[in-house]
Amino acid sequence: MSSRIEAITKHMEPQKCGGKCGPGYATPADAMKGPKEKIVYLPCIYRNTPVKERDYLATIDLDETSPTFCQIIHRLEMPSYHDEIHHTGWNACSSCYHDPTKKRNLLIVPGLISSNLYSIDVSTDPRAPRLFKAVDSDKVHELGLANPHTVHCIPSNQIMISTIGDPSGNGKGGFILLDSQTFELQGKWEADGHNPPFGYDFWYQPKYNVMISTEWGTPKKLKYGFNPKDVEDGHYGKSLHVWDWEKHTLIQTIDLGEEGWIPLEIRFLHDPHATEGFVGCALSSTVFRFYREESGKWAAEKVIAIPPKEVENWALPVMPGLITDIILSLDDKYLYFSNWLHGDIRQYDVTDTRNPKLVGQVFLGGSICTDGNVKVTKDTELDRQPDPIYLKGKRVEGAPQMLQLSLDGKRLYVTTSLYSGWDNQFYPKMNEAGSHFLRIDVDTENGGLTLNRDVFVDFGLEPKGPVLAHEIRYPGGDCTSDIWLA
Repeated sequence: MSSRIEAITKHMEPQKCGGKCGPGYATPADAMKGPKEKIVYLPCIYRNTPVKERDYLATIDLDETSPTFCQIIHRLEMPSYHDEIHHTGWNACSSCYHDPTKKRNLLIVPGLISSNLYSIDVSTDPRAPRLFKAVDSDKVHELGLANPHTVHCIPSNQIMISTIGDPSGNGKGGFILLDSQTFELQGKWEADGHNPPFGYDFWYQPKYNVMISTEWGTPKKLKYGFNPKDVEDGHYGKSLHVWDWEKHTLIQTIDLGEEGWIPLEIRFLHDPHATEGFVGCALSSTVFRFYREESGKWAAEKVIAIPPKEVENWALPVMPGLITDIILSLDDKYLYFSNWLHGDIRQYDVTDTRNPKLVGQVFLGGSICTDGNVKVTKDTELDRQPDPIYLKGKRVEGAPQMLQLSLDGKRLYVTTSLYSGWDNQFYPKMNEAGSHFLRIDVDTENGGLTLNRDVFVDFGLEPKGPVLAHEIRYPGGDCTSDIWLA
C-alpha cells in the first residue's frame, strides 16, 4: 500500500453517531466493504430517437443468483414527454451519515431539456420504484434557471442541483435547492449576481469551505447537436469556478486555456481531507488535476492528454478522444475515463496524482472500428484500428460513456449513450438500434480491464422501441454520488 493511501486510511476515522447512523457509510474505506450491487437504476431517453414515447427509469437485476439476472425488471415512465432525463442523484448520502433521521429513499431525476424535476421513491419497493413528487419546469424557470444537470445531497437537509442555462436557452450556471424529504422547491443556492456563463457538474469539500463547478455550453446551441463553430463563437466553456461554500459566492475562476475545452465531470478525491481532484475536458481530451495552493487559491495543471487521430471519411480531419465521464475508486487509487469517440475506457493509477500511470485499457465500439467508414491515417498510439464488439449476437453500437464502479472497485459498469442530440449526430445507428449496458472486470491489484461477456443488456429490445440508457445508480450509493465530511 502506498504512503498516500495509508495516510488516507489512517485519518478516515468513523464519524460518531451514537450507535444509530444515517444513510451511507462512515468513511470511503467502510463503503468499499459494502454489499455487492444487486440492482441498478438507469434513466432511458427517447428524445431525438425515432420512437415518440416518454422517458423512463429502468431497473436492472444484477443478482447473479436471480432468474432475471441481467434483465430489466421494471420501467417507470415519467409524466411528460421530451424530458431527456440524464443524470440522477440522491436526497441523502454519506454526507448525512451522522444524522440518523435521514434516509436515502428518493432518487432525484431532473429533465435536462424540459427542466422538470422528479423524485422517485426507491425505498417502498427498490425493485419497482414509484413517482413520489414532481416539480414543474415553470417553478424552476421562476428562479431564472433551467436545464438541471448534477444532483448532490448536501448536509443541510437539502438537495442541490446544478443548472446549465436560463429559461431562454442561454448559458447560465446556477444551483437549485429542494427539501431533502418533502422535495419542496426552496429557491436557488448561489448569491445574487454570482452566476458563471456556463454550468454543468460540481463537487463540494466542506472542510475547506469550497465547491468547484464546471462548464458545458449554451443549451440552445447544444440541444440538437455539436457545431465546432459554436466553440469559436464562445458558446462552450473552458473554466473551473471556485465557490465559497458558506457564503455561496463565486470567488475564483480558473481558465484552463486551449487545452481545457468543455470541462465536464469533476471529482474531488473521496478523502474529505484532500485538497485536490481531477476534471475531464471533453473536447480537448485532457484531464486536469486541480489543487489548493499554499496561498489558499486554487490552481489546475494538465496531467493526461489523449492524442487525436488523423482520419478520413469523418466530420473533421482530426478526431479527438472526447473524454466524457470520469470516476475515482473509493480508495482514490484508480482514475477511470471514457473516450467516447475513440471508443476506449482507460484506467490510471493516480497514487501519484501529478503523474497518473496508464495501467488498463479496453475498446468497446467507437468511431474507428474496422467495419466502419472511418480510416485512421495517423495514430500515435495504436498499430491498427480496433475491431467491433459483438455480445450475444449483437454489435455494440455507440461507445463507452457513462461509468459506475462497484463499491469494492472490482466491477466497472458502462453505458454507451452520451446525450440524445449528440448520439444522433455521431452514432445514428445507436439512436435506431438502442444503447447498451456492459460490465468490465477490474484488476484492483495491478491494474487491468477485461470485458465480461456474460453481463449485457440490449436496450434495442425494449417493448416500446429502442432507447438510450444513460447514468448508472445503485440504491445504496456509489462512487460518484456520495461525499464524505471531515
